Amino acid sequence: MEQINGGVCAARGFRANGVHCGIRKNKTKRDLALIVSDVAASAAAVYTKNLVIGAANTVTRAHLKNGVAKAVICNSGNANTCNADGIEVAEATCHAVAQVLNISSDDVVVASTGVIGQRLDPTPIINALPDLAAGLGDKGDLAAEAIMTTDTQPKQIAYSFTVGGKECRIGGIAKGSGMIHPNLATMLVFITTDCAISSEMLQKALSKDVEDSFNMVSVDGDTSTNDMVTVLANGLAGNEEITACGADFDAFCEALNAVTVWLCRRIAGDGEGATKLLECIVTGAKDVPTARTVAKSVICSSLTKAAMFGADANWGRVLCAIGYSGAEVDVTKVDVAFRSPKGTVAVCKNGAGIDFSEEIAKQILLEEEIEILISLGDGDGNATAWGCDLTYEYVKINGDYRT
Repeated sequence: MEQINGGVCAARGFRANGVHCGIRKNKTKRDLALIVSDVAASAAAVYTKNLVIGAANTVTRAHLKNGVAKAVICNSGNANTCNADGIEVAEATCHAVAQVLNISSDDVVVASTGVIGQRLDPTPIINALPDLAAGLGDKGDLAAEAIMTTDTQPKQIAYSFTVGGKECRIGGIAKGSGMIHPNLATMLVFITTDCAISSEMLQKALSKDVEDSFNMVSVDGDTSTNDMVTVLANGLAGNEEITACGADFDAFCEALNAVTVWLCRRIAGDGEGATKLLECIVTGAKDVPTARTVAKSVICSSLTKAAMFGADANWGRVLCAIGYSGAEVDVTKVDVAFRSPKGTVAVCKNGAGIDFSEEIAKQILLEEEIEILISLGDGDGNATAWGCDLTYEYVKINGDYRT
């Protein structure tokens, strides 16, 4: 497997574009993205578990019942959520895309992100579609920009890998900075691949992958209303279609996970107001679910996040988060350490504090990427979760997010 350029356009037969259509007031901000496959693609998706759900999610879920899609349309600046006409607006958007591309509206994935509870006028989207479609090309970077809200940087990645002797490619873009918390998807992610795989196996791969990728990311403990992860696979790599488990399916899952984990790290590191990426690595759990529970509890702890912002090796906050996680843990076996490019410092052994240099610990915690290492000493279960520090800037961003 090799990292390559191109994002969602790295895979054969995929084109993309992104423009400013007028939803966002700032005309320098792109706010409408389009991704198109030249041929019908197998499709799979996972969605938020929030009972307050965006209209786009509802429409996309209905469109993907047949496991097929050809296009993705996504606007930023307005979530189209909690609106009386939300479904109609989402359907109208899909219909307009279908007309421009000469495809069925049922083959369109629609997504929206931005402010909740404000009506979305589809007119700017519909008016922009002809030029948006005419400009389709190797423009995954523009699509990545167009789906951003409070993100400070676009997020895109691609890899090449081999299935059945054929070179396949997979790439993805994501948006996510705030309102990020584990519960199935937790952001907007669009992944494309030219690997031939049935929609059933694609769904199986995605559903399994998110448990150890997007479900393990948290910025602020708030699960969004519009979370969605979609994968389109158009089969143009020419490999024999993956229809069952085996070596080819495993190779695909490995490549998918490389994309999702890369995006997870970028989303966490670009959390609203964040200055540091936190990676909590739990080992020695009695099973994987226990490891996941502990890792997520630590990464979600506001006190731990605040301590990391202040470069304070307050390991007691980590132990506290383990204790209230709900996982069955023998605290007398727990070890904790902090690691960064500046080194590693052990701070807790068998559930009790040990002597360490506060000066060295501070230097380690001043780095932009910090690993919180936890050993539970109770088995072979491992898990990793990603988050960020909690800063003053987070409150400033969300204090006037709507106004």
